Amino acid sequence: MNAQPMLSTHQRSVGHASARFAQRSGRAALLDLRQQGSAKAIALAPSEIVFLNTSGGLTGGDRLDYQLSLGAGCRMTATTQTAERAYSSTSGAARMNVDMHLGEGAHLDWLPQETILFDTAQLRRRSRITLAENATCLMAETVVLGRAAMGETVSALDFHDWRQISRGNAPLHLEALVLNTARLAAGAAGLDGARAFATVVMVAPNAADALGPVRAILGDTQVRAAASALQERLVIRLMAPDGWPLRRKLAEILTLLRRAPLPRVWQI
Repeated sequence: MNAQPMLSTHQRSVGHASARFAQRSGRAALLDLRQQGSAKAIALAPSEIVFLNTSGGLTGGDRLDYQLSLGAGCRMTATTQTAERAYSSTSGAARMNVDMHLGEGAHLDWLPQETILFDTAQLRRRSRITLAENATCLMAETVVLGRAAMGETVSALDFHDWRQISRGNAPLHLEALVLNTARLAAGAAGLDGARAFATVVMVAPNAADALGPVRAILGDTQVRAAASALQERLVIRLMAPDGWPLRRKLAEILTLLRRAPLPRVWQI
């Protein structure tokens, strides 16, 4: 009797972290914090929360969820402890969801560190920020294709990234990015040689007032950037041949818009 080969299954990483804050005595107070699996959240004073994935990255079949709820009047900064990594996958896509809800008059700076995509990575990510009346936000997302210092290149990819900011049920900003193997090879119709790119979106009644100051600091021989404003929305896009010059320029832009230093976990 021939022995049957044993089928091995890879362990999948699943994580969920959520936090809820309310305004108490003029500052955001933590009401509830839940953590499960590889996802963690650390509330720091004053008014800062850091999310992290203890599995070290994402690959096929992994699932990661971050949720944040801010009560009326809360002002918070949310970030990630380090860059998120999407590794090579031969067993389907990893999935990541970010859901953030802001009460009336609340404000959130959602400033995660880079997402690094490795060759043949597969990732589906949805990021949603829902604003109540008079709530405002600043969001930044950065994607880096491999690590230039390690000589890594990315020639095959399957990345779908959905980002949405809404006020109630009305979308204020919506973008759906599909970056796959064909797009990587598309030249000027794709990334045109860039290895890193970022989007910054500011939603606030006075967002357009920042357009002039932002454009004044966009000049850089290593980073291509442009900014536009419409009503209560400011959008900035950046591209660079490597993650480091883009990170420096992004830090300059965010410091200007925040009128405050970057979160402490950012290393610039």
